[in-house]
Amino acid sequence: MEWLFDPGIWVGLFTLVFLEIVLGIDNLIFIAILADKLPPHQRDKARLLGLSLAMGMRLGLLTIVSWLVTLTTPLFSLGSFSFSGRDLILLIGGFFLLFKATMELHERLEGVVHTQSGNKVYASFAAVVAQIVVLDAVFSLDAVITAVGMVDELGVMMAAVIISIGVMILASKPLTRFVNAHPTVVVLCLSFLLMIGLSLVAEGLGFHIPKGYLYAAIGFSVVIETLNQFARRNFLKNEARVPFRERTADSVLRLLGNRKRVAPEEGEAAPAPELEAFAVEERNMVSGVLTLADRSIRSIMTPRAEMSWVNLAQEPAIILQQLQETPHNQLPVCRGDVDQVVGVARTKDLIGALLTRRAIDETDAGLLRAPIVLPDTAGVLKAMETLKRAHGQLVLVADEYGVVQGLLTPIDLLEAIAGEFPDEDEQPAIRLQAPGSWEADGSADLHLLEQVLETDILVKDGADYTSLAGFLLERFETLPAPGEAIETDGLRFEVLAVEDRRIARVAIRRLAGEPAEETE
Repeated sequence: MEWLFDPGIWVGLFTLVFLEIVLGIDNLIFIAILADKLPPHQRDKARLLGLSLAMGMRLGLLTIVSWLVTLTTPLFSLGSFSFSGRDLILLIGGFFLLFKATMELHERLEGVVHTQSGNKVYASFAAVVAQIVVLDAVFSLDAVITAVGMVDELGVMMAAVIISIGVMILASKPLTRFVNAHPTVVVLCLSFLLMIGLSLVAEGLGFHIPKGYLYAAIGFSVVIETLNQFARRNFLKNEARVPFRERTADSVLRLLGNRKRVAPEEGEAAPAPELEAFAVEERNMVSGVLTLADRSIRSIMTPRAEMSWVNLAQEPAIILQQLQETPHNQLPVCRGDVDQVVGVARTKDLIGALLTRRAIDETDAGLLRAPIVLPDTAGVLKAMETLKRAHGQLVLVADEYGVVQGLLTPIDLLEAIAGEFPDEDEQPAIRLQAPGSWEADGSADLHLLEQVLETDILVKDGADYTSLAGFLLERFETLPAPGEAIETDGLRFEVLAVEDRRIARVAIRRLAGEPAEETE
């Protein structure tokens, strides 16, 4: 009974139990696949019977193998090496473990998974049990040889097999879920198999490796893997604090690819262009959809300075000429100033009223519809819902003081996703002049400009500006004069024109070499 107080025995037992459980996972998974062919009420019975047969088979094999390894009489010699029955068993078992572990590692590193193909057909219970017996005979070999390679006492081997099978019977489903959720544990245990197989081959060739070395290496690896699992759990816990929508959007954008240009190092050849799964236009559209809800209504609306509207204070002939030249089918109707909104009307109705009555009647409810007004603090999703209920009518955007800041149409929402759709009387806000050189209006949307320039330094969370002019004013901290410029992130922004106390046009040029720090 003195072996009960030997710490080496207990260390070997616990280590072997752990390895036997992991080595039985493949057997357990295949038993579950076979049991899945049975009707639902017979599956648990088949799983229990399969694991029980595996335990009996392993105990029988342990008895035989343990007796064989006691055969130390040399059978033949090759040079300076003499081989006994025990040496042959160790060599064959060691090579089997090396082969088994190498093949399993290859399958897991290559991403090969066991899947069930074909239509679901329920099999007979006897046929499934027969297949389980064959699988048990195959998958029991590595467990038995591992036991022989780890400890020397038959009782310890049998106790480890009984305990491991008992644990798997009691916790087969949780164990399967744990291993499937932690693939690094399986890879770690397969590396243990390689180490044990190598020690068995060395033992069969007459080179004794103290088992304490194996225990120390396995114990150290288990500690490291435990720390790795703790680190992963903490990472997932911290990641879970980020809103699920934001995590999903970031994952999709990473999948689509980074739009930021990376300049080569000095003296380094430019990288070869990679074949990308998604075109630039596709990435920009998906990015526009995912970031749409985070944008303010001010960033997608047509600003006040670019609005077309009808001034009732003008002569009917002037209004008629304006209506005939405008490409818009709806216009706000105001008196004297855009803040004095009378209503919203369709262009053809206004033209008809001017041609028939020579005037626009402000009291005609059939001609002028009451304007729909949204605050500029509303979100884009709220604006989208409003446009759906507007039955094709445009929406005016006003600030907290009731001052009209712009208007919103379904086209503005589409442009936020797919880019600009200039009207007949407009030109694109961002115009390519030459490779690496653009001219942009001060009112150009920063999100669209980021996509064109392939950068991510223009849009900042919490910024109260949405246009290129606002971006530049925030950096100049004063109204710049034409010719003034700044450089940031490898881009040069030069003010070309300032009109009515606002930046009208900007020249943008990509600088050669490394992205520069912001300078003025």
